[in-house]
Amino acid sequence: MNTAMNYLAVLSVFLLLAAPSLYGIVRDRRIDRELRAARRDAERTSRQAEFTKVA
Repeated sequence: MNTAMNYLAVLSVFLLLAAPSLYGIVRDRRIDRELRAARRDAERTSRQAEFTKVA
């Protein structure tokens, strides 16, 4: 029983220390996805504008 409590204590401390870092990684990936989508939409819009100017 004592070993299980020690294991649980170490696991909980690890999760408390790792949680902010993991949250930051997830947040950065979400922001990167939004930036890629915005860049792709901007390029698509600029290509359509160039096409209408030429035609």
